[in-house]
Amino acid sequence: MAESRHGPRERMVFSAAQLIRRQGVGATGMRDVAAHAGAPRGSLQHYFPGGKEQLVNEAVGWAGRYAGKRMARFLAGLDRPTPSGLFAAMAAQWTREYEADGFEAGCPVAAATVDCAAADSTREAAAAAFAAWRGPVAEALTGMGVPADRADPLATLMISALEGAILMARAEQDVRPLRTVTGELGPLLDAAVVPPA
Repeated sequence: MAESRHGPRERMVFSAAQLIRRQGVGATGMRDVAAHAGAPRGSLQHYFPGGKEQLVNEAVGWAGRYAGKRMARFLAGLDRPTPSGLFAAMAAQWTREYEADGFEAGCPVAAATVDCAAADSTREAAAAAFAAWRGPVAEALTGMGVPADRADPLATLMISALEGAILMARAEQDVRPLRTVTGELGPLLDAAVVPPA
């Protein structure tokens, strides 16, 4: 997210998502977000009159949209799109990050869900973010021949399995859970494809 292309508001939303994925909502202060974004501190109140809750909710929304948009990139990188290949690409993104940078970061949507479960607006923002991610996954599955009535449940399974593997990888400081869930879930996902008649 280049500073020349995005204004302070967009940079602060992006920065909030990056900080939340590393340290959680509680440890992410508004001043930290402004500093990370290279934005004037005074702009926080201007752009986020609802305070930290508004900023967190917008960061969560951004993260869900970002995850959903990545599906098209993952599919474009597959020689022959399959459900197992799509899931492997989703997990590989995290495997590469952890192998290169360590295990400090997780999913900002998951972090906000855990940290702010009692705040209705953040819970709703997280639910909407997961839906913004699940929709493109289900659409991709349908495009690969998974019946429409199975695509959404399988998309939920894929995201749930990935989120669980991310948590376990961070706890164990090892990418093994990501590799395991990819290997175990792949055949189940591919078995859902109905060949053309």
